Amino acid sequence: MRFHRRLSPNANVDLVPMIDVVFQLVIFFMVSSTFVLTPGIAIDLPASSSSEPVVLNRLVVTVVSRSEIYVNRERVALSDMEATLASIAPEDADGRPLSVIIEGDRAVPYDTLVAVLDVLRRNGYRGIALRTLEENG
Repeated sequence: MRFHRRLSPNANVDLVPMIDVVFQLVIFFMVSSTFVLTPGIAIDLPASSSSEPVVLNRLVVTVVSRSEIYVNRERVALSDMEATLASIAPEDADGRPLSVIIEGDRAVPYDTLVAVLDVLRRNGYRGIALRTLEENG
């Protein structure tokens, strides 16, 4: 007597656990990448009631005083800032101009910020955003 199996063998790979793991990894990297800040440079940002969120960028210029300017985390003098920015290409791989985020201490004189803006414009940076704090109230 020959017996027949009612169930056929299932050779399919179950993708649901793998998709769950990939989804959790995507969420982890999205959440952890939003907390990337520029540590080590303490400044007192001015507050603004009309501030908007700024997309994180690869070029951040921090102005603490006329003699203390940082391009990303590298301290440069205002006179040497032109050479530092010239070594950084002002366009990304698609040919779009890179934007720059300027963080300025609230005690920085206006002429210092204008001088930094002039250097950035001479080097081809057109998308310039000023980082501020959101004003509560």
